[in-house]
Amino acid sequence: MGTFEELEVYQRATVFRRKISAIAKRLPVEEKFRLRDQIIRSSRSVTAQIAEGHGRYHYQENIRFCRISRGSLDETHDHLTVALEEGYIDETEYSQLIAEKALIMKMLNGYIRYLRKSKRGE
Repeated sequence: MGTFEELEVYQRATVFRRKISAIAKRLPVEEKFRLRDQIIRSSRSVTAQIAEGHGRYHYQENIRFCRISRGSLDETHDHLTVALEEGYIDETEYSQLIAEKALIMKMLNGYIRYLRKSKRGE
């Protein structure tokens, strides 16, 4: 199966995480321990959960961590919505990031399907 770094979903999520980090750096100082911290943590959790699940070498545990990763993606989506509503990002940037998030979600769902089939020996 290779390393988690070879997974396309991990690679795509890493690019997404870097974009989120760049946005976090632009947030106002008063958001340092609020939105900035939250959005960084949730976006990092996406890739961290993929990596941790991969390292468990057990299909069901890997699936569980991928599900947590999906939750972190949705949490990041909510933080981006707050950033939009507060005027920290514009509609164009928001739309692009949400489209990327949707693609990563589809990839994660596909990876989960693959893991389920592999678990059953198909």
